[in-house]
Amino acid sequence: MSIEQTSPAMSARFPGLAGKVAIVTGASRGIGCGIAEVLGRQGMKLLLCARSQEAGEAFAAGLRDAGVECLWVTADLSTPEGARLVFDEATGRFGRIHLLVNNAARLRSAPFLELDEETYRKSFEANVRMVYGISYLVARHMADVGGGNIIHISSVGGLRGHRGKAGYDASKGALDALTRSMSAELAPHGIRVNAVAPGATRKPAIPPRFARRLKETEKGIPLGRLGTPEDIGAAVAFLASEAAAYITGQILYVDGGLTAQLTPPGIDI
Repeated sequence: MSIEQTSPAMSARFPGLAGKVAIVTGASRGIGCGIAEVLGRQGMKLLLCARSQEAGEAFAAGLRDAGVECLWVTADLSTPEGARLVFDEATGRFGRIHLLVNNAARLRSAPFLELDEETYRKSFEANVRMVYGISYLVARHMADVGGGNIIHISSVGGLRGHRGKAGYDASKGALDALTRSMSAELAPHGIRVNAVAPGATRKPAIPPRFARRLKETEKGIPLGRLGTPEDIGAAVAFLASEAAAYITGQILYVDGGLTAQLTPPGIDI
């Protein structure tokens, strides 16, 4: 793994982040890795965590080889024990936490008429619990040490409905509401809370059988392409920086204009 520039978003530069400490959850693949790479380029010290130990350890090792101070922790943040482990490892290694990026989520869902209680709990409750557990510990820490930043990774599904993903979309809508509530309550403690809501985002490896479908998806995006994990990472770095010092309680849609349009191209209402 390398953090050489792979997209325009990788050129983001926020020198004030250098030397600061960030926790990035769900950082074994996809968007989580893109966020970690961009923050690593800013000179941040990273604690990365997820349930996927082998992939996560390999990714973290690649960042270390590229010069990033990086610690990997395997943990399930949907449990209190997992959240406590990540928090204790971060404070034990680095002392202070300046930034928490809540990227971890479970995508399991189903069409509403097939959404049994167990699936709903796994797609809704676990997603919200993963954010709450670690955020509670980190927010109390930040309040004690003079402030910080918490950034949730939401989704366009918190604003617009996906077909077949009712539980997932509900969890992201709840996350958007939590962002606003946390921002109001934590502002007096010097803690800013925002969310980044990605649209359709490119995965590292796309099977050839999906190539045509992705081309059709891109036609429906005003900017004409899928997002990249680094696009999301650049938005996170901006919100964590002093350039965004007066921004809190906001949902930043990084979606190529997807949610700005009433209909996709070619459909008139």
